[in-house]
Formats: sequence, C-alpha cells, structure tokens
Amino acid sequence: MAIETDVSRREFLKTGAAGGAALVLGFYLPSRRSRGRAAEAEGSEIFKPNAWIRITPDNRITLLVEKPEMGQGPRTVVPMMIADELEADWSTIRIEQAPTIPDIYKGLSTGGSGGVEDTWPGMRKVGAQAREMLIAAAVEQWSASAAVERKDCRAENGTVVHLPSGRRLTYGALVETASKLPEIKADGIALKSPKDYRYIGKPIPRTDVPSKVDGSAAFGIDVRVPGMLYAVIARCPHFGGKLVSFDDRAAKAMRGVRAIFPVDPLPRPLNTAGGVALVADSTWAAIQARKALKITWDKGPDGSESTESLRKQLDGLAGGPATFVAVNRGDAATAVGAAAKKVEAYYELGFQAHATMEPMNTTVHVRDDGIEVWTPTQWAERIQATVAQLSKVSPGKVTVHMTLSGGSFGRRAQWDYAAEAWQVANEVKKPVQLVWTREDDIQHDFYRPYSHHRLAAGLDSQSSVAAWSHRVVSTPIRGYFDPLESLKDPRHLAQQELGGADVLPYGVPNFRLDFAPLHSAAARAWWRSVESGANAFAMECFIDELAHAAGRDPYQFRLDQLAAQRKLGGLNLSAVMWADNPPLDVSKFEGVLRLAAEKSGWGSPLPAGHGRGIACHFSFSTYIAHVAEVSVDKDGAMRVHRVVSAVNCGTAVNPDGVRAMTEGAINYALTTVLGGEITIKDAAVEQSNFNDYAVVRMSQAPQIEVHIVPSTEDPTGMGEPGVPPLAPAVANAIFAATGVRVRRLPVDPAIFKGAHAVTS
Repeated sequence: MAIETDVSRREFLKTGAAGGAALVLGFYLPSRRSRGRAAEAEGSEIFKPNAWIRITPDNRITLLVEKPEMGQGPRTVVPMMIADELEADWSTIRIEQAPTIPDIYKGLSTGGSGGVEDTWPGMRKVGAQAREMLIAAAVEQWSASAAVERKDCRAENGTVVHLPSGRRLTYGALVETASKLPEIKADGIALKSPKDYRYIGKPIPRTDVPSKVDGSAAFGIDVRVPGMLYAVIARCPHFGGKLVSFDDRAAKAMRGVRAIFPVDPLPRPLNTAGGVALVADSTWAAIQARKALKITWDKGPDGSESTESLRKQLDGLAGGPATFVAVNRGDAATAVGAAAKKVEAYYELGFQAHATMEPMNTTVHVRDDGIEVWTPTQWAERIQATVAQLSKVSPGKVTVHMTLSGGSFGRRAQWDYAAEAWQVANEVKKPVQLVWTREDDIQHDFYRPYSHHRLAAGLDSQSSVAAWSHRVVSTPIRGYFDPLESLKDPRHLAQQELGGADVLPYGVPNFRLDFAPLHSAAARAWWRSVESGANAFAMECFIDELAHAAGRDPYQFRLDQLAAQRKLGGLNLSAVMWADNPPLDVSKFEGVLRLAAEKSGWGSPLPAGHGRGIACHFSFSTYIAHVAEVSVDKDGAMRVHRVVSAVNCGTAVNPDGVRAMTEGAINYALTTVLGGEITIKDAAVEQSNFNDYAVVRMSQAPQIEVHIVPSTEDPTGMGEPGVPPLAPAVANAIFAATGVRVRRLPVDPAIFKGAHAVTS
C-alpha cells in the first residue's frame, strides 16, 4: 500500500501513536551542508517534525533511523546516541527505517562520511528532551499524592527515580502523562558530560548483524511483490553511443519472456545508457533472452576513446598551461630551480569501479493511484523526486522504501538504476524488479576518475622542502554531470578534483597547486574518498621520495617537515556541498603519525625482502595514518602482511564501528593497489567481472590493527578516510623492500624484475 505523504503534523502524530498511547517526539537535524545557516536559527527553531522516537507503554523505544544502512552501521550508532541521553535500557531499543517523507524527514541520505557527524547534535538533543519530558511526567504523577520537586528526580536505565523515597516509575508507565504535557524545548537542556556516557564510546554489537547472519535481512535484491516480473537491460556499451536496431525474434520465442522494447537514454544528471529492456517471469529467463538479442549500436562521437588515447593527451596537459591555479604561495617554479636538490615525479591512477557485492537493482510498481519503489540507495529523496518528475506527478504520490544495501562506496549516490526501473515498470504497468548483472555493474558504473599527477620539489641546503609544485590532471566529475554552460568555469571543473592536495601539512614556503581537465566520455562520479584517494597517493609517495633524496628516515622526515602553524585552511572548493570544512590541525596529524609508527614497531628489523611504509592523510575532518608491511619475493610476487592504523575521528561513538570501517577501507583500497583497474577501448569498458577486475580476495587480506586516539570532541567522518593513506603506505613499503618506486596504480609486477631486496 502506498503511503500518503501530504499529511498535517497532527495527522502524522496520530499515525505514529496508533495502537495505544505513545510519546512521540520530532526533531530537526541540520546537516553538515547547511549547518552554518542552521546555527543561526538554532534554539526553538531546531525542533521541527523530521525524525521520530516513539516510547510505548510496554517500555519499548522505537527509533526511526533516517540514514540508509549500507553496512556502515547507522542502525546501531544512531540509537546509541539517543539511548545515552535518554537513559534508556539498551534492550528496549527497536529500530525502523524512516519512510521517505522529505517534508518531515530531512536526513534521508548519506554521503561524505557524514552519517554520524550530521546526526550527533540532534540525536543527543532529542534523547535529552525525551528524558526531561519523562521526568516532568513522573513529577506530575507523584505530585498527585504529595508534592515532588524536579531536583529530586532523575532518569536511570529506563525509569525515573525519586531519590528521597526510592520510588521508581518505568518510562512505559509515564507515556500517557508525558504525551499530554506541553513540549519541553531543547533550549537549555544540559547534555551529558563524556564522563557520564553509558553507551557512547563503548563497543556495542551491531543491531543489523543477527538478521544478516540468519538470512532474514532484506536487501533490495530480496524484494518480492505479488505479481512481480523481472527485467534486465541490454545497454549501449559505448559511452555516449546509441541503439541503432535490434532483432528480438529469437529472444521473444524463449520461455518466460513477457516483453521486449527499447528504452531511451536519460540525460544529465541521470546519464543512463539506454538500450533494450527484456521482461520475463524470472531474472534468469530475462538474462538468457538478452543473450539471444542481435543488436546494432552506434559508438557515438567519442567512439574511438581508449586508455591509450587518454594517456597520449597527458604529456601536453601535465606540462602545459594550467586551466585553474588553486594555490600560488610564494614562487614555486623559481624556488625549485634554485634549490640545492630538485626532485620530480609523475603518478598515475586508472579508472576504478565501485564493485559492490550487491549489484544495482530496484523494484517499481506504477499504478494509477501512485508509484511504489523499493531500492537500496544512499539518496532516497532524490529517487523519489526523480521518479515523480519522470511520471509528472507530485512527490507525495511516490513511495520509496529504503532497503538494506549490499555496499555502496558512492555508487548508490546515483539514481540512474532506479530511473531505468521506472522506465520498464511504466511500460508494462506491473511491478517489475530490474536487476543488473555483475557484468552490467562493472561495465556501466560511474568510475573513480582517471588522474595523473606531476610533482616537483626543491630541497634547501638543510634538506628541508623549500618548494612544492603539484599539477593535477583528471577526468573531472563535475565535467560529466553538470550542464554544459557551467563547464566554462575552470574553478567549477576543479571543484572535486583537488581536495586533500590543497592543504599541505608540511611547512613549505613556496607552494603551487594547479589543475588541467582531461576530456573523457567515460562515466565518473564519487568513489570512496573521492579525490582524496588519488591525491593522497601522489602526495604521500612524493614526500617519501623527498625523504630518500634528503637521506632521511621517511617517518622522521615527515615530523621534521610539519608546519609550525598549527591550523591550516584549505580552498574549500566544494563549499556548495561542504560549507564548514574545518582546517587541518597539524598537531592531530602529528599525533596519528606518531601513534601508527609506535604501534607498528617502526624502525625495528624486518626479514630480507620485507619493508615498511608510512602515509597519513586528513579527509572528511578525520586524521588517519597507516603503516604497511609488505614483502616482494624474487619472482616479483608482492604481499601485504600487516597494516597498522591510527585514527583520530573525534568521539568514537562506537569503537567497533570505527575499527570495522577502517578495516573495510583498508581492504577496499587494496584492490586499487593489487590489480583492480578499468581500461577503455572503443569508448567501452574492457573488464566484465571479478575475473578481470580483480578485487581483493580473503587470502590477500592483511592483518590489520586499528588504534583510536581518545577524544571528547565531536565525531568526524569515518566511512572514507581509511582509503587515501593505504595505497601510498603500501607503495612506500614496496620501495623500502625493493628499492623500486611505485608511481602507477595498480602495481605492475614487471617493475620488480631485477630489483634488489632491501631491509627496511
């Protein structure tokens, strides 16, 4: 049944409390993207219908979690924040996914590692507000027989206690009274001191794990609707190409096939390929019918694009004029030329696929009275708006159910697959589940941009870095998604290409950073850690090269080069998305470097052929340093044995979650080092599955240790920051083991031929 969303607040409260008395609270969560503006309106304005907790007479607390669950744990960490301030009994907490009602729920998406950071202030405030209302209800109930003062009462483990008498009332017993009280505003309500936390900072088991273990968890691909059909699409394999013709006679004759029809490509920002849809009684039947199609494609205007053609453009772009000069402090070119020692290096990173375990899928039912969508997504409200726009109906007529997602890493921040599902369902007028095969997922992804980095630096007579110049050449994300007229602005093109490279923690008096875009028709978008993954590889490998040129230990060289100024601001090119990025705190950068080195046993002896490498990066407001230990044998076989990580992410609300995300990021990033790469020929992806896009296998996973810096500061991002320092830490360890520099990812084993073993 479709959920009608154009309801008043009073009607929604009635719905939320259906089935008995309940205390239902609404609150507004200002996201990081609007926090600067929201701060001005904070106070009585902050509590608006948005997300809800419900406390019922049976002592159950139900929390509607807005953030989608993609494996990062919001269904655990969000309840922890509420429960701590509420003084709830953890065993009474139940979790539901909030429905897609953007007029009420303002946080139905996640990205930029902001899930915890965005919800931290609001979730704690609503827990404290509920606590105060329950205490007020207890005072009122007890005062019916004798006067009771608020100062003599406190909340404790799901009850309110009257301290002088020891009397106690459960939250459930207070619900009816509390629901009739005037709302207590959050203004002035004291939040807990960190020393009083019961749950925050403690390792709480993930609430979604049991259902994933016993198989009851429902992912998008598990959705089943009565009368549902299944579909696949034969998409144009060429970027910017189109369908010319198709012969479906053999496919139509196959058992179970219901319909075959063309689907149009959809324009920016959806950027779908278009092609031929096949609808059948099962996914298998649809896939087999697709194989029987005979299709003619037009390769389009960029049909000759290849990985080699992109590389041929690089020389001119890497050494020619910059399109956009982002930082120009001092005179880097002159200082490099006059330096006692000059060092120059080039780094290259290929396209990368997201390669989620659950391929893209969405189920859509188009009816006369509304449209229902079941989808694993990062941005439910965007899918709702898109389907409404395509259908020419109001968003209130589109119900989007957010299912569990089997990974995302940025891929499900797109909504092309949901739009395609609507195209198919709108044609057949039955519920249809569109499923992407693994081949579809690999060949029609939105890839991490291809990038090339040219760095030059000069060391002075004291072997300090006197100058640093960094040219970034990449296939820009904004160049793929945005209207053509906006692409005339070079600053706009560079918006999501320079993050992490714009702030050097090392004290370099002459610093230049500039950018040149590389044209490509290949689809690209946000890939876990966005531009920081590529930029950190170039920067942290290059500082290692400078240490070697200076004859210094790489770890100690980093410490010696750290800027004396403690707070370093960046460009904030992405201000439209991240309005309040904090400056880099050099002391925190130093702290994780020291912790990782200490815990890894930096400087202690290693066997021949083994080496250690270190790297550190600041992204999404979080500081992470990795020390990798690798070995390379005489045949060139390379293995990452151990990674020691130090993390400063402010308050670690759930330390187990912080460790899990760091471990996941390390293993995810290893794919880019060991073999994963997307290559292009005839404007089409050459890889098709895990046999030729080599993701890390369990046997390749290293031993990982994660050490969390204790902090009482607000939480910062954790989903992505573990990715950027991994590749440079491994590359630097390879050099320590072999004397061979890795300047291109993934690592080509051929570079080790004839290399000599070095003991770190």
